[in-house]
Amino acid sequence: MQLLQNKVAIVTGAARGIGAAIALKLAEQGANIAFTYVSDSSSEKAAALVAQIELFGVKAKAYQTNAAIFTDCESFVADTLKEFGTIDICVNNAGISKDNLLLRMTEEQWDDVIDTNLKSVFNMTKQVIRPMMKAKSGSIINMSSIIGIRGNAGQGSYAASKAGIIGFTKSMALELGSRNIRCNAIAPGFIETDMTHYLKDGDGATEFLKKIPLGRFGKAEEIANTTLFLASHWSAYITGQVLSACGGLNI
Repeated sequence: MQLLQNKVAIVTGAARGIGAAIALKLAEQGANIAFTYVSDSSSEKAAALVAQIELFGVKAKAYQTNAAIFTDCESFVADTLKEFGTIDICVNNAGISKDNLLLRMTEEQWDDVIDTNLKSVFNMTKQVIRPMMKAKSGSIINMSSIIGIRGNAGQGSYAASKAGIIGFTKSMALELGSRNIRCNAIAPGFIETDMTHYLKDGDGATEFLKKIPLGRFGKAEEIANTTLFLASHWSAYITGQVLSACGGLNI
């Protein structure tokens, strides 16, 4: 039997990269998938992902929605409930980075990162907890980062947003545990995606890899596997935790 058979999972920011890998992994294990993407330029990728997910014999639907906007999330969750009937899993994955030294960082850059990475987690969690409370079951998985734990020069806004996710996750675990709703975070290290290609391909890649005990960058599928664990009954007694998938970078 599949780990998530007949479950319904929401994944934000899933048109590509880690989000797409998560959507595919959850679908492979039997979950029906509702996922979001933001830009018109991602429409083709979103449609292709729907087709890939449906090959697993489950239902999939893509929504062009900005998770940083509260009313968009409100409409998205309402539409998902109408379409799928329930929500068992919510993966808050939407995220961006606009790295800059603080002296050069603009207010707009700061706000964009905080809204997309942190406010989106509030927006979505606020919406999904009602159906989860009704069902007395649910798993909320928030995508933080190793940068939210250890910080990084030039990534003040990104680090703040990802650290905020950790505090929010722990608070929600305390609030929602009595309703059998679990809330955990994943803190990926440096994963091979479009967002991190500059690290892998840059002149300092060799030196950077020396900081990672496993000696390599992670893969999106490895984060998807971690998400599957937290979404399934395998982690039924785990809540309020931050699972670092970073190759040992935070040791």
